Amino acid sequence: MAAFALNINGKTQEVNVDPNTPMLWVLRDHFKLVGTKYGCGIAQCGACTIHLGDSAVRSCQLPVSAVAEQKITTIEGLSENGDHPVQKAWLEVDVPQCGYCQAGQIMTAAALLKRNPSPSDTEIETAMNGNICRCGTYTRIKKAVKMAADSELS
Repeated sequence: MAAFALNINGKTQEVNVDPNTPMLWVLRDHFKLVGTKYGCGIAQCGACTIHLGDSAVRSCQLPVSAVAEQKITTIEGLSENGDHPVQKAWLEVDVPQCGYCQAGQIMTAAALLKRNPSPSDTEIETAMNGNICRCGTYTRIKKAVKMAADSELS
């Protein structure tokens, strides 16, 4: 066990865990931030996506010891009132069906738009590739990312 001071959603929080504990379980089990979902456990589906700094990363394979003092943002910290442009676009386009993958999809899209505010269709497809939606809402996901990029809802 080791003590870690983590910057999660703008707040410094401490946790005492095994250094190899994946961030997914630190977030869910120790801080009750359950918007980040467990999907595959091997960083292939994207349900567990969070931001580490400004990058979208898969938290199921990210050991707490690798985070250091980097800023962590979960879906709960993306916006205070669910009014991030990507979240607003998701609602406008009616993206979710079952909703299980959507937090990871939104976090990946938000990271894309932060680094590239006007992505092409190909850049959206490339960035979102690997975020699996079993309901097949990919067309609506792409439309929502484009809408958020166009700032129609900001």
